[in-house]
Amino acid sequence: MDITEFFANSIGRWRSQRSAHHLAFSHFEAVQSEIDIISLPDDDQTVIDLCKSYNIDPHAVASPFRMSWQGQSDWDESEIKGSCVLVPIPDPTHPNRGKLLRDQGYAETIAAAGDYYLTEDGTFVLITAYDRAAAEEKIWFVNPNVRCRVSLIKTSAGTGVVTASFSSEIRQNVQL
Repeated sequence: MDITEFFANSIGRWRSQRSAHHLAFSHFEAVQSEIDIISLPDDDQTVIDLCKSYNIDPHAVASPFRMSWQGQSDWDESEIKGSCVLVPIPDPTHPNRGKLLRDQGYAETIAAAGDYYLTEDGTFVLITAYDRAAAEEKIWFVNPNVRCRVSLIKTSAGTGVVTASFSSEIRQNVQL
């Protein structure tokens, strides 16, 4: 599986159940959400602007997409929602490795660029360093309509885990 196939398999509406352990607060959180993943054209202005902000040729992109989410947490009664644009940039010499540009990060709500690779079994692994933290995510498909995600938020030095979460996601709709 390459990055194009991985994200093509991710398009659609997903129902997510996430369990998170916030170690800094000694708190367990349960989150239920809907996640929409839609493909974007390579010439989308947001994609081009994001590439330019990292001095990357916009012609190097593969399968850019927008991910939007909304949900509820048992920790906070306010609705959780957001959206971000993600732009994979495959490494031309190693097609199962590359950069993933985001207009909004996972651990910090600033633009971020992470390094990704796909394992032999099709697991997508993303490692992103931020100013005050580091994130490691793994996503894999159980079958075409079920995927799992594990996320770790670590200290910026990568020596301590601050948050650990597991999500199971079930596709509700393939086409958006």
